[in-house]
Amino acid sequence: MQSSAGNILSTPIEYLKGVGPQRAELLRKELDISTYGDLLGHYPFRYYDRTRIAKVSEINDLTEYVQLSGKIVNIYEEGEGRKRRISATFYDDTGRINLVWFQSLSWVKKTLEEYGEYVVFGKVSSFNGSYSITHPEMETIARANAVTGIQPVYSSTARLTAMGISNRSFGKLTQVLLEKVRASDIPEILPHALLQQYGLAGRYQALVQVHFPKNDQEAQQARYRLKWEELFLMQMQIANLRLQHTIQPGYVFDTVGDNFNTFYKECLPFALTGAQKRVLREIRVDTATGKQMNRLVQGDVGSGKTIVATMSMLLALDNGFQACMMAPTEILARQHYQGISELLAPLDIPVAILTGTVKGKQKKEVLKGLADGSIPIVVGTHAIIEDSVQFKNLGMAVVDEQHKFGVGQRARLWKKNTMPPHVLVMTATPIPRTLAMTLYGDLDVSVIDELPPGRQAIKTLHRPDNYRAQVMGFLKEEIGKGRQVYIVYPLIEESEKMDYESLLAGYEQVKSWFPEDHYKIAMVHGRQEAEERKRNMDRFVKGAAHILVATTVIEVGVNVPNASVMLIESAERFGLSQLHQLRGRVGRGAEQSFCILLTGKGIGQESYERMQVMVSTSDGFVIAEKDLEMRGPGDVYGTRQSGDLKLKIADIVKDSPLLEQSRHAALQLVAEDPRLEAPEHQRLKEALGLLGSRSEWNKIS
Repeated sequence: MQSSAGNILSTPIEYLKGVGPQRAELLRKELDISTYGDLLGHYPFRYYDRTRIAKVSEINDLTEYVQLSGKIVNIYEEGEGRKRRISATFYDDTGRINLVWFQSLSWVKKTLEEYGEYVVFGKVSSFNGSYSITHPEMETIARANAVTGIQPVYSSTARLTAMGISNRSFGKLTQVLLEKVRASDIPEILPHALLQQYGLAGRYQALVQVHFPKNDQEAQQARYRLKWEELFLMQMQIANLRLQHTIQPGYVFDTVGDNFNTFYKECLPFALTGAQKRVLREIRVDTATGKQMNRLVQGDVGSGKTIVATMSMLLALDNGFQACMMAPTEILARQHYQGISELLAPLDIPVAILTGTVKGKQKKEVLKGLADGSIPIVVGTHAIIEDSVQFKNLGMAVVDEQHKFGVGQRARLWKKNTMPPHVLVMTATPIPRTLAMTLYGDLDVSVIDELPPGRQAIKTLHRPDNYRAQVMGFLKEEIGKGRQVYIVYPLIEESEKMDYESLLAGYEQVKSWFPEDHYKIAMVHGRQEAEERKRNMDRFVKGAAHILVATTVIEVGVNVPNASVMLIESAERFGLSQLHQLRGRVGRGAEQSFCILLTGKGIGQESYERMQVMVSTSDGFVIAEKDLEMRGPGDVYGTRQSGDLKLKIADIVKDSPLLEQSRHAALQLVAEDPRLEAPEHQRLKEALGLLGSRSEWNKIS
């Protein structure tokens, strides 16, 4: 909830009656609620109908929350220490249910009255066939009328609940706040024309009704308005960035010269697909306009993005400029370096590598060559953006898997020149349309949606752990045919130590299935020194190891055409997009390849669904849509670096029609009034300013 400096909504939350310094500190830490405005923007995520009183006899296994009217008897205390609790029996004329309290026991003892008549409300749980409600909300029947109606439910945390800030507390605090706030404190920020066109409620009305609706219709109307506003403000920022891109001058690449043409005619390992040709045409048009190109190229694993990137860099060389490619990891950077060096070897074009492990004399030579222009192409990690790296004339920057780089990191690339280079962003992570409209809405998007000829579809199988012997037997058969095998273990940050131990145990288990006198095994993981990791990786790439036991460090960029099997251990611990990325490490040669998803016993329903999705499709976009649907945008793109997806009330999957509407409205408004100079747009301009002007980032993809 944005608020201007002189507004009541800027008031620190501790000054609200019922909060105070201690609770304020906790609200800040737990939910980022620092001001009155933040509290008003802490929206309910659902509502309960408190107009209906149910009967105890109506409760069944499907009952989630219930409101009952009756008497309390048999109040007693039991347990010791942390297990201390108060229990009571609540009954009406149809049956009885247990009530339990674990916190604020002295207060509960003082307020509960044996044979007192109460209205209770809470979440039903069952154990051994009997039902109970823990920490019910309670009112005497005499006072119960005050809490009937539609009751909001707010997200909270265990620490807040322990401090006595319950769902009901949020309701009371918000009520106290709304008694202080007038309509003039919450001015309308959307132009009147938009309110009419999309049937939106007024801003003040929506904020009051989202917290305290009289009925379901009011709640829906308020939520619709606030969701629309949230998505619209986000799309206005993106539309502004897009506008900046279209007016940002760029180098003119008006020549398609010897490097590009010779490579196309003589050096291509296979004919370009129609999709690759289409994307290259789009890049050629972009770079000839005199405006800076900002293009995202999406392509599934193995679709030939590297060839497109290489030819784009050759276009820069033909026009007298240098080019760079930046990758998020050392392994991926070296993979690109090796691949591009081999592709360009017949043209005698020098290609350098610059990563954290390039040091001493080698690094000095690379820095000198980039500064004097004798090195036309450099591939590397974030080492490329260090201040010591200076280019003579950088004209094309390719950023691979760019969501793994922060906005600030990419900004440093643009400062390498008087004018920002053309930017080609590549990702092998298929991005659902709704997410592309938010994460990359300011970029032009190209999709490489064909695989190169001769590639066979990868066969994906799901097997529970009791099939391990058969799976290992199959791996031996494939190795017997001269193929190689990946065995990947999960490595999740929160339990890294335990996972590392599991990896080492797994490595020992692999050795027991594949004795070292017959099989060569290499291991790669993030804890190894970079040199050791590279050495082990190289053994597998060169065919000196039959099996590579690894963590997800091999998720992107490793290209071993002879590897035909990807075995993923504890596959239930991976997300769909990650499983799809790992699967893409095989199927890079002409032989039939396999991906085997090995899971523990008794996996949950959601994990089982993920396995079924993987078995049923190899279409990365279908998988990405399903992943977004199952996990939500925050989880799928946990590495995002702009605050764009920190949505409080909207959901870009469920509210995609509103996203489409708000995007259309934003693009139209920016086209009509780019600088928001019209009088009716001044409140909107102010609100966008409060969201944080990223002026220095406006030219960055």
